[in-house]
Amino acid sequence: MRRTGTRWRERLTSAAFGAGWVLVCRVPEAWARAAFMLAADIGWRRQGHGVQVLEGNLRRVIGTGAGNEELRMVSRKVMRSYARYYLEVFRLQVIPRERLLGSGLHLEGAENFERSLECLKNGRGVIFALPHMGNVEQAGAWVIANGAGSFTTVAERLALEPVYERWLKFRQGLGFEVVPTTGGPRPFGVLAQRLRAGHLVCMLADRDLSDTGVAVDFFGEKALMAAGSAVLAVRTGAALMPASCWFVGDTGWGVHVHDEIPVPGQGNPKEKVAVMTQQLAAVFEQAIKEHPEDWHMLQRVFVADLDQERLKPARNGTAHANPDELFGT
Repeated sequence: MRRTGTRWRERLTSAAFGAGWVLVCRVPEAWARAAFMLAADIGWRRQGHGVQVLEGNLRRVIGTGAGNEELRMVSRKVMRSYARYYLEVFRLQVIPRERLLGSGLHLEGAENFERSLECLKNGRGVIFALPHMGNVEQAGAWVIANGAGSFTTVAERLALEPVYERWLKFRQGLGFEVVPTTGGPRPFGVLAQRLRAGHLVCMLADRDLSDTGVAVDFFGEKALMAAGSAVLAVRTGAALMPASCWFVGDTGWGVHVHDEIPVPGQGNPKEKVAVMTQQLAAVFEQAIKEHPEDWHMLQRVFVADLDQERLKPARNGTAHANPDELFGT
């Protein structure tokens, strides 16, 4: 009986998701935005598990000296930003091209973006590593439209297969090559192959799914971050370039392409990966400090919050045995 109820809920969720994807593009944008903001506020007021985890993460960002009222204010902004992300992803197929490519864009680090295009033209692979900020799908569409051609990324396979398939087709329609973390070709091999061929790889890198990532200093505490982007840079010679996204006003958005993180000249591969991942964490930390309301992190990332049993492989030195476990999404 319990399994039957679970299947019914899964089908209902999948149907609602599919219907929403279609309907959001058919109603006026102002109506859709109002509905998504209302849903965000309801979720925020209920203060469920995800919001509680979010506020635990934000407490590190804004500092322990901030009061609960300030924390709640920031968490509400994050929930609204997260709702806006889904709204604009659903509507990406009808958003005017000029708003996507220019009029609504605030670009920082333009010289670094141009440098990445030069790398690709010269046959050197490039890795854009991003935190869960702003609208990364929109940023991906912008990157492709501005000279990258296409790129490869990794995506966690969702429990609801119809929902996953819809996301997959949507991203493929934007020009993304998507490699699932499970149930497909080995992600590390595919990404390494693309980079050695001089292509672009984009990865979300501020969350470790396996709890076997690299321990980094992050907002004054230890956190685990996925090591995949640094491992790929060390093994393939690709340029590792952090990037961050945020929202501007009601319709605009920003993207910052940061300086390349070079492979250290000293140390063994594991030590090099640790150094590069820490540098990546420092860039993410600064980006999040500047736009905390756009960091959509409703999952645990700090070691103090994680399941201590699952952390044993990292403590025992057995982490990273399988390169395909190094990717965060």
